[in-house]
Amino acid sequence: MTRRNQIAALLTLISLGVLIPGLTRPVLTISASISILGNTREIFRETQSIIESVRNLFESGNAFVGSLILLFSILVPLIKAVLLGVVLLTQKPATRDALARIVRSISKWSMADVFVVGIFIAFMAANALDNLDAVAGEGLYYFAAYCLISNLAFQFLSVPSTMRNS
Repeated sequence: MTRRNQIAALLTLISLGVLIPGLTRPVLTISASISILGNTREIFRETQSIIESVRNLFESGNAFVGSLILLFSILVPLIKAVLLGVVLLTQKPATRDALARIVRSISKWSMADVFVVGIFIAFMAANALDNLDAVAGEGLYYFAAYCLISNLAFQFLSVPSTMRNS
């Protein structure tokens, strides 16, 4: 295995290591309060991880949105990481080339980075209002780290020359 592929393998393992808490740890806490006669009372507080959000979307009848988040922010990143690992372990150049093309194609469909931007926008919007407050959870940082490290791992991947020509 080349030095570049060793780095890609290490980065892939690290990306998986940060993806798991990125999916399971709290991503965002939103709270709402109301002020009456100078007293401020919290009337709502919600903290969820990505996986909890997907489950709640399905339970509340929003299966379409839940399915999109499940597919593009959970399944695609996991499949991408597994396939990248297989690419690194496969010895046959033709198989490696085909799998690397699949990983590149899957990467285009991954919405993980878009999801992070969406959470950030929700965070900023909630903080812009006096009666709403948003606090980014550690899961957001883990998930953002996954996005960056996963993309970096693919950049280090040394692929066959046939893939570079396409």
